[in-house]
Amino acid sequence: MASNYRFATLPSSLLVLLFLLLDPALGALVQQQPLVLKYHNGELLKGKVTVNLIWYGSFTPVQRSVIVDFVNSLGFPRAPLPSGASWWRTTENYKGGSSSLVVGKQVLYEKYSFGKSLSARHLLALGSKFNDLNSINVILTAKDVAVDGFCMSRCGTHGSTRPINGKPRTAYIWVGNSETQCPGQCAWPFHQPIYGPQTPPLVAPNGDVGVDGMIINLATLLAGTVTNPFNNGYFQGPPTAPLEAVSACTGVFGSGSYPGYPGRVLKDKTTGASYNANGVNGRKYLLPAMWDPRTSTCKTLV
Repeated sequence: MASNYRFATLPSSLLVLLFLLLDPALGALVQQQPLVLKYHNGELLKGKVTVNLIWYGSFTPVQRSVIVDFVNSLGFPRAPLPSGASWWRTTENYKGGSSSLVVGKQVLYEKYSFGKSLSARHLLALGSKFNDLNSINVILTAKDVAVDGFCMSRCGTHGSTRPINGKPRTAYIWVGNSETQCPGQCAWPFHQPIYGPQTPPLVAPNGDVGVDGMIINLATLLAGTVTNPFNNGYFQGPPTAPLEAVSACTGVFGSGSYPGYPGRVLKDKTTGASYNANGVNGRKYLLPAMWDPRTSTCKTLV
């Protein structure tokens, strides 16, 4: 019997509501307690992890290449620092050693086999497409595909299936393109948030607000999946709505960040795009902070 563990990536713009409730000057006077994600003694994904990509709906070749290059960047140590690989290395500090991601199989559902409105049942079916050992099936839905809960409480999820008929338990991720549905929630800081301070948005490093927003959420969920794949790894709070490796640091991209402000990041001199990580093929990405077990802090690249 299959099961679907849901882990929500809360829209980044929800955090800016805190800006309206807290005076930053007063908040600075309160010493915050260290953030600690508890390890629940479960299995983590370590070693060589295959990332299978399931494209649901219409994606251009350029959009697909941006996302494929991102996954490959996490295991590409020759990119200039700061890099996607240096960001991913923080996962080595979680119990059990390091994991390396490699792009595996890809399948395109350009004809919208389940329609343009997907439920959890559809995600589970797509997430069960491949049953490779030590793998993650990543479902990427196009901008015209609605998914239960999308834009209301989540920008993506990760979960798993139970082993059936000798098939191994498989971890899966879903991330949606929010360009036309809720960029102010799921593509911040590349779009003005729906709530909170209306500061100018950052320029997306790959020139695509929807896809660059997907990269942020995919990064969040990849880190959450390898460190808490089966609901008993590293997390804080209830297992049905946990804070995980990156979701515990939502809204933080650079030093000096606070609710509504992503922090100081790098800017491309030619395009004006904001980024904090270099990758393969000259790509640049903006990646969220990740909780570091060694320091119990949200670690940024810049």
